[in-house]
Amino acid sequence: MNDQPAHRLAAIVPARDEEDEIVACLESLSWADRRVVWLDSRTTDRTAELARGVGAEVVERHFDNFAQFHNDALERVEAEWILFVDADERVTAPLAAEVESVVAAEGEEALWWVPRHNYIFGRLTLGAGWYPDYQARLLRRGRVRWERPVHEVAIADGPEGYLEHPLIHHNYVDLADFIARQKRYTAIDARILLEQGVRPRLVTPYTQAVRHFWYRFVTLRGVRDGLHGLRLSLLMAYFEAVKYRMVREMSGSR
Repeated sequence: MNDQPAHRLAAIVPARDEEDEIVACLESLSWADRRVVWLDSRTTDRTAELARGVGAEVVERHFDNFAQFHNDALERVEAEWILFVDADERVTAPLAAEVESVVAAEGEEALWWVPRHNYIFGRLTLGAGWYPDYQARLLRRGRVRWERPVHEVAIADGPEGYLEHPLIHHNYVDLADFIARQKRYTAIDARILLEQGVRPRLVTPYTQAVRHFWYRFVTLRGVRDGLHGLRLSLLMAYFEAVKYRMVREMSGSR
């Protein structure tokens, strides 16, 4: 009796309302043995229809939190290896070849981290923390799980490796998109800090903003992206201040 999965590699695309991105993403995964769109049941657009139109499977699931959403996909999609790709990401031919080489090698690794080329406002951004931006994406099924409901982390039962070729990530489209998403992330991070017992002083939002700007622009070399890097570093510093101000307000700190 053969207990091996029928598929060597399955590519899973977690998605919610991604009709503008899903086809291009799935086309970049045409080389995979199996393509599955793991659809958030709150989706209201044509994501499922378009995905099926290019030959992908669609599995609809309710969303509870990011970690469980991914863990359930790992449990239910049968394949020896799972490659997670977001709808706004693209797998290039060199990355596909590298993934196939890793899968065929049958090494000891349970998890492979993949770098990303982030395009922010349409521009490749290599400084300020956006490169190499390693993501846990290639997983040996049954040996990796995600933990924590938000800012989930992958826990591997075995060695880990790092791929060389990057995913293409069409990140923040414009300033409005950037601000809207940073507001959501900031609110989540503020609640985490509050739960951890952080109680900022009156000056903390300002000192944290200065530190964060230096960290982004100097330490993480946002300067290499010129005015683009300066703008991103200033924006991230601003939202760092907003985060600590929110913690102060929620905690009632004086």
